[in-house]
Amino acid sequence: MPNHSEVTSGASAHYSPRLCNEDLAPTRDQNWSWYNIFSFWMSDVHSMGGYVVAASFFTLGLASWQVLLCLLVGICIVQLCANLVAKPSQMAGVPYAVISRQAFGVFGANIPAVIRGLIAFAWYGIQTYLAANALMLVLLKFFPALSSMTQSSWLGLSQLGWCCFSVMWFLQAMVFWHGMSAIKRFIDVAGPAVYVVMVALAGWIVYKTGFDGISFTLASKQLSTGEQTWQMITATALVVSYFSGPLLNFGDFSRYGKSMGEIRRGNRWGLPFNFLLFSIVTVVIVSGTQSLFGRMITDPIETVSMVGNDVAVAIGLLTMIIATIGINIVANFVSPAFDFSNCSPQKISFRTGGMIAAVGSVLLTPWNLFQSPELIHYTLDVLGAFIGPLFGILVADFYLIKRSKVYVDDLFDDTPKGRYWYRGGFNPKAIAALLPSVGIGLVISFIPSLHAVANFSWFIGVALGAGCYRWLARADREVSAVAYPGKVAVQKD
Repeated sequence: MPNHSEVTSGASAHYSPRLCNEDLAPTRDQNWSWYNIFSFWMSDVHSMGGYVVAASFFTLGLASWQVLLCLLVGICIVQLCANLVAKPSQMAGVPYAVISRQAFGVFGANIPAVIRGLIAFAWYGIQTYLAANALMLVLLKFFPALSSMTQSSWLGLSQLGWCCFSVMWFLQAMVFWHGMSAIKRFIDVAGPAVYVVMVALAGWIVYKTGFDGISFTLASKQLSTGEQTWQMITATALVVSYFSGPLLNFGDFSRYGKSMGEIRRGNRWGLPFNFLLFSIVTVVIVSGTQSLFGRMITDPIETVSMVGNDVAVAIGLLTMIIATIGINIVANFVSPAFDFSNCSPQKISFRTGGMIAAVGSVLLTPWNLFQSPELIHYTLDVLGAFIGPLFGILVADFYLIKRSKVYVDDLFDDTPKGRYWYRGGFNPKAIAALLPSVGIGLVISFIPSLHAVANFSWFIGVALGAGCYRWLARADREVSAVAYPGKVAVQKD
């Protein structure tokens, strides 16, 4: 159990039913070790999206050491931010949506919860579609007759596509339905399984091309010193932006951590070490495809499908499917489950919240969204514009205003006596900081002349959200925890 100092604890039975259910209440099962956190990040990194991002940095015209430096700096920023956002949830044992009540108020927390839930809403469908595509490749390779089911389509997806999408949707729902213990066991296996396939694929590439066919600089264009510097800064920002979604709701998982020491250790091995090793293996594969097939292939599924042995292809593609399921559950199923449950705890359970996202993802027809690169570009920029300020406000409130203290009982108190009641359950200062911060980010995203700056929308949002809130709430800064009754969690590091 985490090392807390607790000052007079209230009974959870007295928590308001408008704010609490079994899933949102402080957990007693804080048994996740560093390896479980490590596996969480492995599932997050080892996805098709992570593969493409890592591979793309080697095509910017930078030297290999410059790319690896960008990856290292970017992922270390992610590690630092993960440690910051993990602490309040681990101390109180509550998910992101609940800890947000500190800054936004017990009802105002529904604002960041719904925003994060809707973001996961869209990406859950897209990731399910990608996994379904991989499954369809396996089926078509071993059962060519099924190609007749790809001739006609409905709502933009073929008959076979609908079948594969339904299968993947159902498999993910099954894992999720069994709760966090099943998710924990699944991600403990999913991440390492992908490493086995990736290393095997890299070994096959090296065997076919020899070491002379591997290059760590995958672009021939020459850049000036200024251009190299800008590309390195941009690449670093993109690493952080890519992980900004799971980073925001990392508290949904850190709440189960045994201690902050275990979480920091898991973050250290799961982020800098794991991401760099994964990136090196990725570039070996991508570089080898250029030598072996005459063109650079950044889609891991396509690369696996070109291996001559059918059994190896099947195993590789199925493992990619498992990896996609892992990242989807981690980033896009658990988050909306807690977020939507937070809006109406007695009517929406953890399971119901997750299924709302799952059903909604189908209604969005994500395959149509994914087929529009321009729309995806704007979507990513808009996500950064929202996620950055939410992260900034949460961190500024906990560390600068609340002085690293959590009044746990007050998180579930819906009366004016509650510490996080503010005005009618909403904190006007947090909302006032959020609106202009998001607005500026959206303006940057939709003005073509500011396209280069849009890559930094997450950083801009964090700075604006944290800065505005710190100034607006400067008079509310905590001095001591003695004046208020209830359970107070203070980390002793």
